[in-house]
Amino acid sequence: RRLDAPRGARLRMALEALGPIFVKFGQVLSTRRDLLPPDVADELAQLQDNVPPFDSRLAIAEIERGLGRTIDELFAEFDAEPVASASIAQVHFARLHDGTEVAVKVLRPGMAGVIDNDLALLRTAGGLAVRMSADARRLRPLEVISEFDHYLHDELDLIREAANANQLRRNFNDSTLLKVPEMYWDYCATNVIVMERVHGIPIGRMDRMAEAGIDLKRLSREGVEIFFTQVFRHGFFHADMHPGNILVGTSGADFNRYIALDFGIVGTLSDFDKNYLAQNFLAFFRRDYRRVAALHVE
Repeated sequence: RRLDAPRGARLRMALEALGPIFVKFGQVLSTRRDLLPPDVADELAQLQDNVPPFDSRLAIAEIERGLGRTIDELFAEFDAEPVASASIAQVHFARLHDGTEVAVKVLRPGMAGVIDNDLALLRTAGGLAVRMSADARRLRPLEVISEFDHYLHDELDLIREAANANQLRRNFNDSTLLKVPEMYWDYCATNVIVMERVHGIPIGRMDRMAEAGIDLKRLSREGVEIFFTQVFRHGFFHADMHPGNILVGTSGADFNRYIALDFGIVGTLSDFDKNYLAQNFLAFFRRDYRRVAALHVE
């Protein structure tokens, strides 16, 4: 309890100490600057890709265990210093023996047990809330926790993430709007994936984008187009697009282009879902709030 530290830093450190589920909660909060004081939001933004990393020796051991070969057999070069670290995994840069630059994402060891323990605590708290509060029953916390459980366990399977990335990459294959890194399947396992290394500026760094000459108005237009394309054309969308998972390219064909990262959570939409969303958008654009309410009741 470092009471001399700023309040935002204390909140961030508390969430880090509580574990991955609470780090994810902090990530969500960090995107809601309409709800938080700037000093708190700035600190929580560090949870997007700057959680304290785990020991590089453990990371190397996990990579070797998952891929069944030594680190020297796998890579010509491997940077033991992680470039990014989040609640579930961390990323190291490396180079394959053919000279290809890659990013290596490796799960934190023992995550499944930690998450199961945290979820058990959440279910206990949710059960108490349901018994004690009519408002809590209305919000159905146990169903929310079950959905959270489903998505968290999906994130623990990096083969699933690589498959999600491949699907998104295929969907935007003929588009200049969004770049999705290529996955190198010979170097993928449930606890480690190796992908094309990409270069860009995090979307939250407005100052660096301005210095690089990025066209922010064009970026805004194309961001909306990417969203509508995923939702209404593909029915398959990246469902974890906080600022830590979005880069903007700075060179060559990728200049001024969105680059997506981290495909652990995706969503799909049926034709019924698309129709419901489309009618809602039209009603909002026309300020027909009675129609929005009627759609919700239906």
